[in-house]
Amino acid sequence: MPAHQRPVITVLTAPGEAEPPGVEALLARAEVRFASDEASLRETLPGTDVMMVTDFRTEALEAAWPAADKLQWIHATSAGVDALMFPALIEGPVTVTNARGIFDRTIAEYVLCTILMFAKDFPQSIRYQLAHRWQHRDTERAAGQQVLVVGAGSIGRQIARLVSAVGLHAHGIARSAREDDPDFIAVHSQADLEAQLRLADYVVIAAPLTPQTEGLFDRNAFAAMRKTARLINIGRGPIVKTDDLIAALQDGEIAGAALDVFEEEPLPEDHPLWDMDNVIMTAHMAGDFIGWRRALTDQFLENFDRWHRGEALFNQVNKALGYAGT
Repeated sequence: MPAHQRPVITVLTAPGEAEPPGVEALLARAEVRFASDEASLRETLPGTDVMMVTDFRTEALEAAWPAADKLQWIHATSAGVDALMFPALIEGPVTVTNARGIFDRTIAEYVLCTILMFAKDFPQSIRYQLAHRWQHRDTERAAGQQVLVVGAGSIGRQIARLVSAVGLHAHGIARSAREDDPDFIAVHSQADLEAQLRLADYVVIAAPLTPQTEGLFDRNAFAAMRKTARLINIGRGPIVKTDDLIAALQDGEIAGAALDVFEEEPLPEDHPLWDMDNVIMTAHMAGDFIGWRRALTDQFLENFDRWHRGEALFNQVNKALGYAGT
């Protein structure tokens, strides 16, 4: 881009969402436009060189796509980019990057926390506390149990490191097997998922949502799991068929579930998952730490510097696969 020409950046936020903190740092170097829906995006896209998308559930981009006449690069401030993967973007030349690395450690902390909550039966302890009931009982040891991480990418790797540090044994599932992995005891191929489910005490979903993973955890997957196993989903809600999960929990096919993501968000107030004693739930917040919004902006600014200098961008998404590679 000629030195005298100011690039145009469009920031797409969710309706009613505030501007990303720190984005004002761009004002001296670029023309910054803001959009929050299809109509405003159709107005801002013409002439836009770069997009920063903070609304990871948006459908506005696909709807307004014909208005993109100069777009070179889209940055998603989320690890998952499934909402952006529509055919015209996948097949076109526009580069896509994501927020890989920002949430990895905090998500791993969440996973370790839920494992320990299950092992030490903290949900029941909290219920006893609320009832003012003193109830001594024995609980499980976490050390030595098997954790299967479905999705052995950057988030999965942090999960493996953290659970291994407290004595759990981490195995991974990826598109293809990997030998001598530094963080997993072994990384198995997707074809070996059912066999590995039979061996795991905790099954952690850390995979992106793609056509291959959507609905992956159905009644057959739950039937393959141990009756004492717990499921933890910090990936994407549609990877799990909710009705099949509820049936598995009610019928004792698995012992429990910790869920941060759901097929339907927000979860309706009358949904049966709310009242299940063997379920821990949070509101899609496993990776959100104090200051995460500014961290996302800082990451984009770092990549923008690369783009402005004509250098290769980090966290580039393989659009055919739907996630960023190593």
